[in-house]
Amino acid sequence: MTQPTVPTHTLVDGTSLPAVGFGTYPLRGEECVTAVVSALEAGYRLIDTAVNYGNEGEVGEALRRSGVPRDEVVVTSKLPGRDHGYDEALTSVRGSLGRLGLDFLDLHLIHWPNPSVGRYREAWRALVTARDEGLVRSPGVSNFTEAHLREVVEDTGVTPVVNQVEMHPAFPQEQLRAAHRRMGVLTEAWSPLGEREQLLGQPAVADAAARHGVDGAQVVLRWHVQLGAVPVPKSATPGRQRSNLDVFGFSLTEEEMAALTALGRPDGRLFDGDPDVHEEM
Repeated sequence: MTQPTVPTHTLVDGTSLPAVGFGTYPLRGEECVTAVVSALEAGYRLIDTAVNYGNEGEVGEALRRSGVPRDEVVVTSKLPGRDHGYDEALTSVRGSLGRLGLDFLDLHLIHWPNPSVGRYREAWRALVTARDEGLVRSPGVSNFTEAHLREVVEDTGVTPVVNQVEMHPAFPQEQLRAAHRRMGVLTEAWSPLGEREQLLGQPAVADAAARHGVDGAQVVLRWHVQLGAVPVPKSATPGRQRSNLDVFGFSLTEEEMAALTALGRPDGRLFDGDPDVHEEM
């Protein structure tokens, strides 16, 4: 099976990130191992997990079973809110490495800022230390607002390489993406297909899919790619995994891009995930 050639982004620290990744939430157990092996066989080279997904061990097992060389895969995990203290964060990073069976993480993110706890600056300092100690190649964040980003940069002088946030045509994150561009932060998109069935039924998506001879999910993922964001879709189905990665052989027109972005709504989030109030420990 021929694997697609996936372009990469160069991050602010000089490392690179594939233009499409593979998400693993909420996969667990053998289903997770099988799905990640299948994704690696399909050509994914960015695998996304987290402490709170409870599947780091399965992801590590899949990496070993796949036979793909370690240096070809960008492995991401995420620091949970309960570990935001400086010492706790460093311990948490080592715990993730132990469960994954790896010597280092390519990318480690603060999962949520949890602003009422107010320790995300400590957590960020710890990730910078983890980078300096070789435990983490690149530190980043998830679900941060522009204000949260500016605080950690001002605190350490180190810019997060990515901010992984909810993003899809119903919630296109235009203002935050603009802030990311100004700061040199790459946008990653979790739940990049949003409410999948509802979104794929929209004429803006279905019509573009018909014109290009692709499926609706490919249209939406191509929208992400052309915006310069890195979508991280999840699927346990090998055929869908392959089609989700096969988005580099066509381009959406400016009109098609604008029509998808116009699907955005102020209440377009999947749930009440406003990072200023939503918290996960």
